[in-house]
Amino acid sequence: MFMMRRLDATGAFDDTVSKQIVNGPMNEEVLTLAESLRDRARAALGTRNLVLVGLMGAGKSSIGRLVAHQLGIPFVDTDIEIERVSRMTITELFEAYGEEEFRALETRVIKRLLKGGPRVVSTGGGAFINDRTRRHVKRSGLSVWLKADLDVLWERVNKRDTRPLLKTENPKQTLEKLMNARYPIYAEADLTVLSRDVGKEVMVKEVLAAIVERKEESKTP
Repeated sequence: MFMMRRLDATGAFDDTVSKQIVNGPMNEEVLTLAESLRDRARAALGTRNLVLVGLMGAGKSSIGRLVAHQLGIPFVDTDIEIERVSRMTITELFEAYGEEEFRALETRVIKRLLKGGPRVVSTGGGAFINDRTRRHVKRSGLSVWLKADLDVLWERVNKRDTRPLLKTENPKQTLEKLMNARYPIYAEADLTVLSRDVGKEVMVKEVLAAIVERKEESKTP
């Protein structure tokens, strides 16, 4: 039975087989194992949505697209969908209506999207913090927290001026405060995978492995 075991509480996975799949040459044996992981993850997900949560810069959109491709199901980014239905950017929505009204719209959009599973759903950083949104996710999906350290997040977000919550005098400090406030709530997600500076294909395999592992654990008496 192929499984990737947890290395530690951070959410990283490691064993000989997983290293072969993500780092080794794609010979026939490794390719077969990778296909098995993909197929088993898809079967384990069933008709549920896979909902990625975490702070800005965690990689929810980029990893989510690749995971959806591997699973053969649609991908949707809730921020993009919000901008589509409102015909405004996220920044414009924050500036015009404030965070409270934005979160209300976000909750409505996510509730609608979760009715159309299975699909991979990338959520905004504050979405899972909202009680109503979190309940919708728990009812209709399998949630995965992409957890990243402060330095990793900062390196990814500090080059862009499109983050409304970071438009402060000390944006890195603001990001750290968001981490301290939100990480205990993100920890309620069904699964946790460590987002770090490795190849995206590694992250994708670890997300798939986490889905399989949870299914296997549910079978254990």
